[in-house]
Amino acid sequence: MKKNLSLYLQAGFYVFAGFNHFFDPDFYYPLIPEYFGSLVLINIAAGVVEIVLGLGLLFPSMRKLAAFGIIAMLVAFIPSHVYFIQIGSCIEDGLCVPQWVGWLRLVVIHPLLIIWAWSVRKG
Repeated sequence: MKKNLSLYLQAGFYVFAGFNHFFDPDFYYPLIPEYFGSLVLINIAAGVVEIVLGLGLLFPSMRKLAAFGIIAMLVAFIPSHVYFIQIGSCIEDGLCVPQWVGWLRLVVIHPLLIIWAWSVRKG
């Protein structure tokens, strides 16, 4: 039961986050380093990948692949977290938090999300 709850929460988390890329893209654009190129394309790709991987967790035959995909995606998101710290963890007219929160996201929350994905890979 506990493992199922964790699995469904994680699937819902990524599906919700993925759809949020489409409902509120202006939130994400400033978080994407400009040197990556097309912010719109990257935001759309991130949203689609999060939705697909989140749904993939719900299918036992796809779960391991989806979990590894989430881990890879989270690793790919690290430059955005570093960029957010580099710009002072504050975006004008957007997300603005104390710098320690930016570090907390990078060195604590992000690894916990990776561990969470790893924990549901079986089953």
